[in-house]
Amino acid sequence: MANKTEFHAGTPVKIAIMAMGGQGGGVLADWVVDVAEQDGWWAQTTSVPGVAQRTGATIYYVELMPGAAVKAAGRAPALAMMPTPGDVDIVVAAELMEAGRAIQRGLVTPDRTTLISSSHRAYSVNEKTMPGNGISDSNKIIEVGNQASKRFICANLQELADKAGSVISASLFGALAGSGALPFTREGFEETIRRGGIGVNASLKAFALGFESAASAPAAANQIADDDHLPTVPERAASPKVQALLDDLKNNFPVESQPMLLAGLRRTLDFQDVRYAKEYLAHMHAIHTLDSQFGGITKSWALTTAAARYVAVAMAYDDVIRTADLKTRGSRADRVLGELSADASQVVYTTEYMHPQIEEICGVMPAAMGQWIMNSKRISKFISIFCRKGRFVQSNKLSGFFLLYILASLRPIRRITLRHKVEAECLTQWLQLIDDTAHKDYDLAVEIVNCRRLVKGYSDTHVRGMGKYQRLLREAAKLPGQANAATRLRILREAALADPHGKQLDLLIKQTSQPAAT
Repeated sequence: MANKTEFHAGTPVKIAIMAMGGQGGGVLADWVVDVAEQDGWWAQTTSVPGVAQRTGATIYYVELMPGAAVKAAGRAPALAMMPTPGDVDIVVAAELMEAGRAIQRGLVTPDRTTLISSSHRAYSVNEKTMPGNGISDSNKIIEVGNQASKRFICANLQELADKAGSVISASLFGALAGSGALPFTREGFEETIRRGGIGVNASLKAFALGFESAASAPAAANQIADDDHLPTVPERAASPKVQALLDDLKNNFPVESQPMLLAGLRRTLDFQDVRYAKEYLAHMHAIHTLDSQFGGITKSWALTTAAARYVAVAMAYDDVIRTADLKTRGSRADRVLGELSADASQVVYTTEYMHPQIEEICGVMPAAMGQWIMNSKRISKFISIFCRKGRFVQSNKLSGFFLLYILASLRPIRRITLRHKVEAECLTQWLQLIDDTAHKDYDLAVEIVNCRRLVKGYSDTHVRGMGKYQRLLREAAKLPGQANAATRLRILREAALADPHGKQLDLLIKQTSQPAAT
C-alpha cells in the first residue's frame, strides 16, 4: 500500500495511542500487539497514565519489529518504553483534542507520522466552565493536523462505534487497518478481534465501518461543518394551549427571528409551564416593538433575534430544581443505558456528585425564609457546616432517586422561591436597561442583550459570570451618547469572555474610566 509506514532495517515501527478512560485504549494496544505477533513480529506495549478523566489521557506506546530483522540481528531487540518527540510513525487519538495534544508534544511530524483521530469531542472541565462558549475550535486542530502530519485521517469514529453497538477502540482498530500504515492483512486484524472472544460481532461491525472510513479518506482531513441547531418552525403543536403560543410566534414576529424564538419557547416550556412560556413571549413582544420603532427592519431584526436567545436563557436558569428534574427523567436513564450499551439483564447504577452551597439551599426556600437565613450570620454559619464537602448520590437507588424526585417536585412552587425572586429582579433590570438604551443607541442595546452570554451554569461558575455581567451592565449604563459606545461594550464583553477571573475586564474598565490627560 502507498500509505504503508516506511520501515528501516533494525528500527521498529513506533505507535502512540492517546485515549481516555473507558475508551478501550489498552484493548486497542493489545490488539495491535496481537496482530503483529500473529504475523511473526516482535511487539511490546507500555502505558503512561494521565492525571484524570479529562485533564489528561493515557498514552499507550507500542513498538513493532519484524521477526526476520530480529533473526538477522541474532539477538532480542531492546524496545523503548515511551514515545520520543519526532520519532513516532503512527499516532492514534480517540478524541480530536487528544490529537492536538499529541501534536503539541511533538509526537507528530510532517515527514513521517500518520495521524488517525476521531473527530468527536469530549469537552474538558475548562471548556465547560469558561465564560460564554469556551469550546475549542475543532477546525483549528484539523488545520494544524494536516500541516503537522504526513497524512491525517479524521472521522467521527465514536459515531461509527455507537452505530455498531461497540466501543471506539474497535472503530479505531479498523481505521488503523484501513489506513494501510501497517503491513498486515485485513483478515489478520479481524482474527485478532475474534480471538478476544468478547463482543466479537459488534466489534467486527465497528471495525468494518472504521476500515471503510479510513480506506476512503481524502489525502487531507476535511473541516467539520458547523451544525445549524436552530429548529424548523412546525405547523402544529402538541396541545391547544401550546398551539396558541406557536400561532402568536408565527403571526407576530419576523421570519428571521422565529427559529430562535421557537427554541426559546421550547426552553421556557420545558423549564416551567405554559404560563411561563407566555411570559417569555410577552417580554419578546415588548422588545420586538422597540425593534420596530428604532429601525430593526433595516438591521435584520438584530435586537429581537439576540433577545429571543438570551431572554430564554435568563428565564430558564440552572437551579437545584432544574438539575434534579433533569437527573430523574426517564430519557436521561435511557441515554445512559444506551451510551453504556447495557442490556436488560444488566444492573447499572448512576452516581451523582452533588456539592450545594448555602446560596443554592436557600434558593429553593420561599423568598422571605431564604433571605432571612442568608441575612442571619449564625444560621448561615450552621448550615455552611453541611456544605463543606460534596456528596455522592446514587440516583438509581430508591434513597437517591427519592431525594432528587422531591427536589424536582418543587417545580410548581418555583415562582415563590428566593432564587426565582433574585433572577426575576435581575431580568427586569436588564430589560429596562435595554429599553432605555434602545431609545438612544440601537447597536448598544443589542450589545447589552449579548452581555447575558456571560451568565451560565451554577455554583461558582454562575457567581463569577454574574459578577462580570453586572459590572458590564454598570459600564453600559454610562455609555449612551458616547462615540463608538457599542464597540466599546463589545470589547469589554470579549475581554470578560476571554478571562475566567475577570482581571482583563477590570484592567480595561479602569483604563476607560481614567480621565484623559490634558
